[in-house]
Amino acid sequence: MMFDPGSFRDPSGRVLMRDSRVLRAVFEHGRAAFEAADSAGVLRRAIDKGLLLDMQPVDPAVVAGIVPTPVHVIEHPRLDFVSYPYEWTFSALKAAALHHLDFQLDLLEQGFTLSDATAYNVQFNGPRPVFIDHLSVIPYEEGSLWTGQRQFGMQFLNPLVLWAKRGIAPNAWFRGSLEGIAPEDLEPLLRTRDKLSFTVMAHIVAQARLQRAVVKAGFENKPKAAAKLSKTAFKAILVGLKDYIAGLNLPETKSVWSDYAVHNSYDDTRRSAKHEFVAKLVREEAPGLFFDVGCNSGDFSATALDAGAGAVVGFDFDFGALERAFARFTKSGQKMLPLWLDAANPSPAQGWASAERKSFGERAKGDSMVALALIHHIAISRNVPLDQAVDWLMAMAPTGIIEFPNKDDVMVRELLSNRPDIFPDYTEEAFVAHVSARGRIVEQTRLGDSTRLLVRYDSRT
Repeated sequence: MMFDPGSFRDPSGRVLMRDSRVLRAVFEHGRAAFEAADSAGVLRRAIDKGLLLDMQPVDPAVVAGIVPTPVHVIEHPRLDFVSYPYEWTFSALKAAALHHLDFQLDLLEQGFTLSDATAYNVQFNGPRPVFIDHLSVIPYEEGSLWTGQRQFGMQFLNPLVLWAKRGIAPNAWFRGSLEGIAPEDLEPLLRTRDKLSFTVMAHIVAQARLQRAVVKAGFENKPKAAAKLSKTAFKAILVGLKDYIAGLNLPETKSVWSDYAVHNSYDDTRRSAKHEFVAKLVREEAPGLFFDVGCNSGDFSATALDAGAGAVVGFDFDFGALERAFARFTKSGQKMLPLWLDAANPSPAQGWASAERKSFGERAKGDSMVALALIHHIAISRNVPLDQAVDWLMAMAPTGIIEFPNKDDVMVRELLSNRPDIFPDYTEEAFVAHVSARGRIVEQTRLGDSTRLLVRYDSRT
């Protein structure tokens, strides 16, 4: 029995992991709020609406011995993959923000509210957001302030405004500052025309000035906040934020790889052969969780889902391609979540005790994977030794396919066109040897003119 290291902040309860089960212990501190929401049917209605992750009560004896002793224990379905806001696309962050506001408004109609506004309480089932912290639901008290206002701004609104108004992806900043982007840090970056909005003025400019006033006056002389906020005013704030965020869009820019799926070096015959090779793997392995590393706009993710994969998580470095993938699978309703990943610098373990947010490697444990048109970018563009690149990819899943383009391939030649070739070990023979040393080669095939080799492996003993 292990406490999830990311659930320590709330004294109302903790998440526990037992084998493949996800349990939530409710402590005495959280009893009243949880029982009020549960008995009023608020939690079940939110679950039925798709706003909240499912839950089922279980016997507290299942966690006997933990301290403090829980008064209730509930069990949740296990998510396919736990992602973090600094790995989301613009559209995913926007969807999560709107989901949070919709949930908050729904709760207010029933006399409840949320105790905080952290983006880490939202996860995704495919491209669909879902709220996961049941103990954040508390009874609403008339006149109470929105305690999560600054947190919502730092983790939802401010990153979205930076992205939409200045064209700057906030992911690296967000990853380096897990609490998000403070309004006093964002406000100087905004132009005058960016501030010509009541929402920006109220939630970014005014909040930044308030914080500066607090620092200038000293925290012991902190300016007093308004004593009361009516429910009507609270709703108006939430609706205003919802309308503003719904209207945010990315600037019109063209990314390097967003059109790669339709403009590449493959002809239809080779493309079809590649899709069939992936589909065969999925049909034979029937993976519950499938990784598409270097997913681009999701063509091979779609092939995997059509062939029977339970869920796909795709990873790519190009935000334009990821946006297309998110829109594609949101429309289709299929369980594919596209996430941002720098393969040479994946998300580390961080937060309190370097365990609050797990590393990419700790989370990336799938049943099968494909890495197509990727390994040359890791090995040549980022100078990662070929054996280490193979190690990293094969560690994600016990079965999978890796595509190897040799130095005669047009894309590899392009990578080498403006730099010396310092990669004597980047050869097909070395690649096959590295894969063979880490697992059994089940099948391999060449695409067209033989510059690309697809290798299917199985590393299970």
